[in-house]
Amino acid sequence: MSADADAPDAADRGDEGEPESEPTRQHPLVGTHHDEVELPVIRPAIAREEVASSGRVGAVAYPYRVYEAEVEVARPFMSPRRDRRVVSVDCSRRLSLRADTVPEFETRTVADALVLPSELSPEQADEKARDAAFKWTLRTSILGDVPEVEFARTVDAYKLFWLAERPDGDVILDSVNGNERPLDD
Repeated sequence: MSADADAPDAADRGDEGEPESEPTRQHPLVGTHHDEVELPVIRPAIAREEVASSGRVGAVAYPYRVYEAEVEVARPFMSPRRDRRVVSVDCSRRLSLRADTVPEFETRTVADALVLPSELSPEQADEKARDAAFKWTLRTSILGDVPEVEFARTVDAYKLFWLAERPDGDVILDSVNGNERPLDD
C-alpha cells in the first residue's frame, strides 16, 4: 500500500503550500522525492552551499503551519489582558513549538528535495496551536475563565533540513537555526 493511498489530495485538505511540480519518485514511508520543486519556505539562515560535506547535500522539507495568536484573559476587577503568542506546528511530526516571532517566508525552487506529507489537517493543526497557546497562557496568568484565542495570522510553509554526507556518518542540519545531529538509520 502506498503512503498516499489514504491521504486526501491537496484540494481536499485545503493546503496552499503543497509542491507544484510532479514528483519524480515516491518513497513508500516518508514522502515524495522531487528533482526540483517550488515551495513556500521559512527563509534559511544556513544556505545549502555553506554545509560542510564530503559528498551530496540533500534537502528534506517539513510542512509547518505558523500562527500569530492573540490571547485574551479575563481578569476580575481589571480590564482583560491581551497577550501575543507565536506557535509553529510541525505538521509532519505533530509538534507545537513556541517561537518569539513569525519567521520570514519566501517561495524558493529547491533541488533534490524529499517533501514530507502533512500528518495533520489544517483544522487539527489549528487545534494544536490553540491548545499550545492556552497551556502557555496558564504558565503566565492566573485564569478565572478560559482564555479566548484568536489567530491574527496563519502561514503554511516548509522548513528545510539539509542532509549532508560526511566520512564519520551522515548528519541532518536545521537550515534555520543551524542545529545539527547525526542521521540515524
